[in-house]
Amino acid sequence: MKKTLLLSAFGVCGFSALAQGPAITSWLRNTTGITGRHYVSGNPTPINDSYSANVQTVQYSANFVYVTTQGIPAYIVGPYLDGNPNQAGNQNAIFKIPLNPVQNTGTLTATTAGNIGIFINGVALFDYRDGVSYKSSTSADAGGPLGGMGDGIWNRDAIVAERAGFDCSKGHPAGTNYHHHQNPSAYKLDLNVISTICNLYDSDGLYAIDSTQHSPLLGYAYDGFPIYGAYGYKNTNGTGGIVRIRSSYSLRNITVRTHYADGTNVTDGPAVTPTYPLGHYREDYEFVSNAQPEYLDVHNGRFCVTPEYPTGTYAYFCTVDADWNSAYPYCVGPTFYGVKSALKVTSISESVTTYNPAVGIQSADLVKTGISVFPNPASDLLVIQLNTLNREDVKIELYDAGGKLTKETTMLQGTTIVYFDTKELSHGVYVVRFIKGDEVLTRKVVVQHN
Repeated sequence: MKKTLLLSAFGVCGFSALAQGPAITSWLRNTTGITGRHYVSGNPTPINDSYSANVQTVQYSANFVYVTTQGIPAYIVGPYLDGNPNQAGNQNAIFKIPLNPVQNTGTLTATTAGNIGIFINGVALFDYRDGVSYKSSTSADAGGPLGGMGDGIWNRDAIVAERAGFDCSKGHPAGTNYHHHQNPSAYKLDLNVISTICNLYDSDGLYAIDSTQHSPLLGYAYDGFPIYGAYGYKNTNGTGGIVRIRSSYSLRNITVRTHYADGTNVTDGPAVTPTYPLGHYREDYEFVSNAQPEYLDVHNGRFCVTPEYPTGTYAYFCTVDADWNSAYPYCVGPTFYGVKSALKVTSISESVTTYNPAVGIQSADLVKTGISVFPNPASDLLVIQLNTLNREDVKIELYDAGGKLTKETTMLQGTTIVYFDTKELSHGVYVVRFIKGDEVLTRKVVVQHN
């Protein structure tokens, strides 16, 4: 069994006190020219693409921020082993997102198929669905990638049904639109790993879950409210320590599908069986209100204090269970809290200012973030992981006790993990050297083979 050496840099990225606010300053802008990469089935060597990764331009007016992106992450995407023939491609998108979001006090707006938000690296967020629903006349699922059209009564959960088609980063493309339906942290980082895709087609994700730190800001929903990851402050006023923020939805106690959770009598779906297990459909869940502050509302959000919003904001959270596996309704939904007003536009029709901060202004100080090493010693593989958002390239070098450089690599902007193969290294003490701009930080590690 492989032993790994994991180095984690903890801490929330530091920001200057900019008047523009997080909805303008938090986007992961491509300042290094990094392009996308993808795997194809059967080849564990990534292929370099011509598409620019992350966000290209951020512009803003008094009421909107405009985010220009090709929709490509810096982490490696693919392959999609469920027969999906598509590859991530250039979306050539401008997202227009409100800077002054407001609560929807009227009829709630349901999330829909397609984009319902955007992550800070320019990648799209989808809700739970994949366009498939049960068709009573054929007693089978239909629609979406299966073809045909289902009844739209019992709607399939993509996270459960399409697991075989997600890459290591828990994403896949619809057409060429690469997107996440769920918490964008790699399968291999979950406490209970439920997919083996990372074994051969290794990648990371937008961030890594850290149970000791408030999640970084991951993106914005189409109503303009922010999206965070799995952990936050227990109490909505920013106190109570860091806890896992929890969905208030749970699976219903049913064996047949004849009614919705609210008692509505609907066209029957299939009985609960191994072919159609509980959780196969969105309607298998019900909302159960909980008085504990870490439980979320019907939209999968709450009003609370976050590091970027010290006076409070409504925020969504990408929820996971105790094993860090994605938990319904995953990020946003099944309805929006706010007035949905964001959209893709082909051009900007008002006067805007381009956000262009000084170099490094969004970067976390290596010393302030802190680095922990575990387990130590290591044998076969050395893993270096940033448990925060990586906003610029970090060069990483490995030296032996005599000062000889034995390994080097670069953790690219927008990625969180790199690896060193240590199987051929001799036993002994080594030094890991981190270089970011003018900053240099070192840590000692031990390599010891069995």
